[in-house]
Parts: sequence; C-alpha cells; structure tokens
Amino acid sequence: MTEAMTGELAIRPAGLPDAPAMVDLLNAIIRKGGTTAHRVPFDVDRMIADYIAPARGIACHVAGRNGAIVGFQALEWTDPDWAGANPLQADWALVATFVAVGTQGQGIGSRLFAATREAARAAGVRMIDATIRRENRGGLAYYSRMGFEDYWSDTEVIAKKRAP
Repeated sequence: MTEAMTGELAIRPAGLPDAPAMVDLLNAIIRKGGTTAHRVPFDVDRMIADYIAPARGIACHVAGRNGAIVGFQALEWTDPDWAGANPLQADWALVATFVAVGTQGQGIGSRLFAATREAARAAGVRMIDATIRRENRGGLAYYSRMGFEDYWSDTEVIAKKRAP
C-alpha cells in the first residue's frame, strides 16, 4: 500500500494550488482508459476552467490523504445552451467524480459525495445528473451505490439522477 492509501481522509474545497495534483490524477485515469469520457490529457488551465472554477460551478472538493490528493468531485449547473442529446432543466446540476488509480473502493467517492450533496442542497439544486460511459462499470456501480437511478441512455452512455 502506498502512503496515499493509508491515513485519515480529509475532504475540502479545491483551490487553484490543487490544480497540478488534480491534473496528474485525472491524466493517470485518462492514460489507463475505460473509466472516463475524457480522452485528451488535461493541463492546469483546463483543470481550472473545467472543474475548479467553471462558469457554472457550484462546488469542487478534493479528497486528501497524507498530503496527496486521492480524488476530486465537481458539481456545476447544467448548460442552458446545450444542444446535444438529453438536455437538462435549469435546476439540475452535473456531477463528475475522479478517484486516483489504485485507490478505488476505499470510501473516497462516498466521502466526496457527502460534501457535494451539502453544496447541492445549499445551492438549491433539484436534481443531480451523472452521465457515465457504458464501459465504466465501476462508475456505474458507484453512482448506483450513491442512490442514483437510471433515467436515460443511448449507445454510449447511461444517465443517472438523484435528488440531493
């Protein structure tokens, strides 16, 4: 077990100084493949724009253990200009969860979601959407454990929802 796998887990809001570690975590997931819709590696600017401080952002939390970031979860309002499949209502939010390779199954996602739910309630979110690629069996199972229910799908993704 690495040092990042042992010790107390701390959940806190993400900040700009967290961006490099979050980039490293997400890029390792992208390199591994099969568990994220992202295909292009991130840089610090994209991490800040997409997850830490997006225009429609509600919250982004990191999970830290022994000084290392082992996961993060972001929540943002839906895009009112979304022209793609499955447009969502204005009082819905989108969630994205990333846990470091090799640390799944340790309760990191559950702890992150507890903080995200609080932020969603405080912001007045009516429903949270998690749209997951079909091949991401771990992600589908995680969101089901968090109480999300399937409500829409196509050939590539399954969309799940739950109230905060």
